[in-house]
Amino acid sequence: MSGKASIWNPWHGCHKWSAGCRHCYVYRSDGKYGKDSSVVTKTAKFDLPLQQKKNKEYKIPSGNLVYTCFTSDFLVEDADEWRSEAWEMMRIRQDLRFLFITKRIDRLAECLPADWGDGYDNVTICCTMENQDRVNHRLPIYKAAPIKHKIIICEPLLGPIDFGGELSGGWVEQVVAGGESGREVRVCNYDWVLDIRRQCLEADVSFWFKQTGTYFLKDGQQYKIARQYQHAQARKAAINHTSSHQSELEP
Repeated sequence: MSGKASIWNPWHGCHKWSAGCRHCYVYRSDGKYGKDSSVVTKTAKFDLPLQQKKNKEYKIPSGNLVYTCFTSDFLVEDADEWRSEAWEMMRIRQDLRFLFITKRIDRLAECLPADWGDGYDNVTICCTMENQDRVNHRLPIYKAAPIKHKIIICEPLLGPIDFGGELSGGWVEQVVAGGESGREVRVCNYDWVLDIRRQCLEADVSFWFKQTGTYFLKDGQQYKIARQYQHAQARKAAINHTSSHQSELEP
C-alpha cells in the first residue's frame, strides 16, 4: 500500500484466542517489563487521529495509512465501551486509511457503528486465518461480512491451508502469508506458502509472502533465520503477486 504510515493503538492488551496467539509478540514484549498483557487498557494515544499540533494541523497527516490496534484486537470484548468513539474518529478522518487485523471476526456484527452500511471506504479489516481449523470457522463469516476492503492474514502460518475455491469473485483484495517469529515458535513450511500462492493465482487475488519466521522448512531442510533477515529472505523468494484488477496492498 503506497503512501506514508502511522500507528494508532487506542487500547493495549488482549486475551489469547486461538492457536496463532500462543507466542503473541505483545505478550512477549510486555513480559520483559513484567506487564500483564491480558489486562486491556485505554491508551494515552486513544484520540490520536484527532490530535492536533500547535498550528492546528493534525498530528497524523492526510493520506496516511494508519495501522490500528496492533497491540490488541480492535474487536476484543474489553474495549466495547470505547469502540464507538474509535469508529467515530475513523469516520471523521476520511482523509486517512485505517487498517486493523482481527481474530474475532465473529464479533464484528455486534461491534459495528450504526452508519456502517456495507463498510467505510477508508477502513480495511483484515482477518487472521492461521490454520485450516480457523479457515473453516472464520472464512464464511468474513466473506459474508459487510466490509469494503478485506485482506486475509495467514500469519503465523501453522499448517497447510485449503480455501476450497472460496477466494474467487473479487471479494478479498489480498492474502498475506508468513512464519512465526520469536524463540519458542513453530516451523513454517515453504510448501504451505507456495500452495496458498497457487490458490491466489488461480483466483486472481494478490498475494504477499511477508516473512519466513524463525524456523523455515524448505526442500526438506530446516533453517533458523534471525529476526532482522526474515522479511528480506521472504522478498528474495520473489513470489509476491499482484492481481490483474487490484493494486498491491501491503499491510
